[in-house]
Amino acid sequence: MDLTTRIAELAAPGAAEAGLVLDGVSVSPAGKRTRVTVTVDLPETEVGSADLDRVAEASRAIGAALDEANVPSTPYVLEIGTPGTDRPLTERRHFLRARTRKVALALVDGTETVARLTDVEGDTLVLDAPHGVERIDIADVAEGRIEVELKRLDEGA
Repeated sequence: MDLTTRIAELAAPGAAEAGLVLDGVSVSPAGKRTRVTVTVDLPETEVGSADLDRVAEASRAIGAALDEANVPSTPYVLEIGTPGTDRPLTERRHFLRARTRKVALALVDGTETVARLTDVEGDTLVLDAPHGVERIDIADVAEGRIEVELKRLDEGA
């Protein structure tokens, strides 16, 4: 079993204790140490952002689990974070987490659309587009990303 997989196995329960899910693990050299970067996120059923308290709770639990298992066995730096708004939307769970957000989609047919993602029904995105409700199959999305808004939907028009 490779180191990244072992760290993921150890980190997932710590993330779950904080009400978060493990989104990814990367391991890279950092001088004489190893940099372990663990990305956590809210479950796909929730909208919003993981708050700092939950991320800190996950960080403590994950750090304790790695130390107890002595993984990695060399000195390491542990970084815990969330995916951020610049994460590409590539999987159904990414789109589920992006509900209520404005998204920019490049479709496989070469067209593009920017609209608010209101729901994900099966493998279909439901968008509140300027011309009305639009439905797009996830398989038809070549590239998706969240559009950063200075004024969020829940803050009024």
